[in-house]
Amino acid sequence: MSAGWNTIESDAGVFTYLVDNLGVKDVQFEELIALDAEYLKEQSPVYGVIFLFKYPAGEKPADIPKDGSFDFEAAENIFFAAQTIQNACGTQALLSVLLNKEGELDIGQQLREFKDFTGAFPSELRGEALSNSQLIRDVHNSFARASPFIDETQRTATGDDDVYHFIAYTPINGTLYEIDGLQAAPISHGPCSFSEFPGKVIPVLQRRIERYPATEIRFNLLAMVRDLRLRAREIGDMEWQRREEQKRTAWQWENALRRHNFVGFVGEVLKGVVREKIHEGSGTYEKWVEEAVGKTKKRIEEKGKKVGGGQMAI
Repeated sequence: MSAGWNTIESDAGVFTYLVDNLGVKDVQFEELIALDAEYLKEQSPVYGVIFLFKYPAGEKPADIPKDGSFDFEAAENIFFAAQTIQNACGTQALLSVLLNKEGELDIGQQLREFKDFTGAFPSELRGEALSNSQLIRDVHNSFARASPFIDETQRTATGDDDVYHFIAYTPINGTLYEIDGLQAAPISHGPCSFSEFPGKVIPVLQRRIERYPATEIRFNLLAMVRDLRLRAREIGDMEWQRREEQKRTAWQWENALRRHNFVGFVGEVLKGVVREKIHEGSGTYEKWVEEAVGKTKKRIEEKGKKVGGGQMAI
């Protein structure tokens, strides 16, 4: 891992345990597989949604947003932080919801102290404070995939890179806001109460997706909701509670795998296979290597036809 911010996945288990490790109580994330207001309402209470999308290559922040309007006054009255470092956008997006829901959620002592400390800062300085928070950075990085081949250097994305970005949508003080640290201010999408949020955010998301070609499907949407285990317990649905507990167990297992470096294990397996092939004799080993090289070349060619460049988060 680098000393900076590493890329994390848009995954409900990652985000749920990330906020849990930051000290937030009774919150989880649910992946939304369809832009359906009724389905989103079923997850209520919904505190906000985190939207992941492919960032258009070469796009620069504009003076006027493509949808909605900048609310510069809100930038001083709510928690809004400019994004000042690469790869922090996922955690910054979820904090943009959490730190604007202090009266509705128990965000924990450490995030409460961070919010109080940065409360009087301008958005650029808030962004710097967030980027330099060792607590938040360490928790964020603990959910990055382990890799012995990770590039420790930071570089600017080029036109050949697939660049992805997280932003948040949440109702604050009777207004639906889009909170994106790369923009000059929060973007207002009109009046919206907490209960109206599921119905009003879906059309906004649909309009955003419609800006892309019909062939673009690389989007992901996570809803920040109340811990579903609590809801199941309150209504006495033991089967639902059991399923939620199983989901948590699976998330913990997946998160543990993300942190593990499997190169040593794979190396030992490969050595065992090589010994077996050599033991078989009659050119078995050479034939096996030749077939593997051929299959690898074919996969590389097929992958090159489908998508070019690397993937980065901003």
